Amino acid sequence: MPSLQRLWRSFYARPYLLLTLTALFWAGNAVSGRALVGEVSPMLATILRWSFVLLLLPAMARHQVMVERHALARHWRLILVLGTVGFTGFNAPLYLGASTTTAVNIGMIQGTMPALVLAGSFFAYRTPFTLLQVAGLVVALLGVVVTVSHGDLELLRSLQIRPGDLWVLLACFMYGAYTVALRRRPRLSAIAFFAGLSVAAFISTLPLVWLEMLAGASRWPGPKGWMILAFLAIGPSLVSQLFYMRGVELIGPGRAGLFVNLVPVFAAGLAVLLLGETFAPYHAVALVLVLAGIALAEIGKPRAPVP
Repeated sequence: MPSLQRLWRSFYARPYLLLTLTALFWAGNAVSGRALVGEVSPMLATILRWSFVLLLLPAMARHQVMVERHALARHWRLILVLGTVGFTGFNAPLYLGASTTTAVNIGMIQGTMPALVLAGSFFAYRTPFTLLQVAGLVVALLGVVVTVSHGDLELLRSLQIRPGDLWVLLACFMYGAYTVALRRRPRLSAIAFFAGLSVAAFISTLPLVWLEMLAGASRWPGPKGWMILAFLAIGPSLVSQLFYMRGVELIGPGRAGLFVNLVPVFAAGLAVLLLGETFAPYHAVALVLVLAGIALAEIGKPRAPVP
């Protein structure tokens, strides 16, 4: 058991590995989100996802929540806001937008998130950045552009703004704000904090489900939809959020946000594995650009002042 604990501590202290796995799970979220179109309505998908999480949490977090219940109660307003903005505010508009826009547009818009986080970190905390960091961000964004355009830059000229594009852009703004705000997260264990955020996400989705039902747009999932939602609860919802919070804690929101650029690249890879699509040369080009951008941003990060 001690050796397993040492292995876990070593694993949990590696921000780049944690954030790369986070991006992989989020790519799974993007692919699964597209698969949910026609299987379940967007707001029901959002609340059922968090309902699954709440069913899993007692076995994982009950003890820690009881230990930290007073701290959770003290910070309930902040937790409610963060859960609403970061969890409901990202997933609900993303699932809504997925039904009215294309995968190319979704990938392009999600590629703006690292820039939103970097800008938000500067305005909120005056976090310094260097020209090399900006260059790294631009190179990584080029990788995103190559990915979502399938290597055909002429395709970008035909992109049109659709209602779904605006919903996805709203989702990116919401998660960017959540990422920046994580720096001020209360002194709580990750699992207790996540439990509070999950409850907040469930509560804040209830009015959206009610509005969807009033509009007569609700659709309950079938067997395939339930399986997809179970994956979303375990991977993109539970595991990835804990990894992402830890990554932000270790290297800060601006640098952690750069790893979002891996999402469209991983999404393309998952499409090859799960859907039998061909791995094209532009996938390799995009992967090199994204990794080079992250490396440049890391090399160019501001140095800590020497005491």
